[in-house]
Amino acid sequence: MKIENLKDSRKKSLSEALVNSFGGYPIGYGVGVVILPLSTGWIQEDPYMANIVITGVYATVSFVRSYFLRRIFEKYGIDDNFLRLGIKFTRGIIEKIK
Repeated sequence: MKIENLKDSRKKSLSEALVNSFGGYPIGYGVGVVILPLSTGWIQEDPYMANIVITGVYATVSFVRSYFLRRIFEKYGIDDNFLRLGIKFTRGIIEKIK
C-alpha cells in the first residue's frame, strides 16, 4: 500500500482562503440583513441569549460556506492560483463571444 502526499499546495490554500474570506462578506451581509432586524426586540429583552443565537447563526453559516467551498475545490481539482483562474475564465468567455 502506497501512501501519497496529500498536502495542498500553498497556492491552492491561498486561493481557497481568498475565495472563502471574500465570499464570506456578501453572505455575512445577507445574513445580517435578515437576522438583525428580526432580533432587535429580542436583543433588548434578553441580550445574552440573543447574542448566543446570533453568533450561532453566523458560525453555522460560516461552517457551511467553508465546507461547501472546500468540496468545490476538491471536486474540480482547483490547484491554480485564484487570479490565474479568473484570467482563464475571462479569456474563455471572450473567446466564446468572438
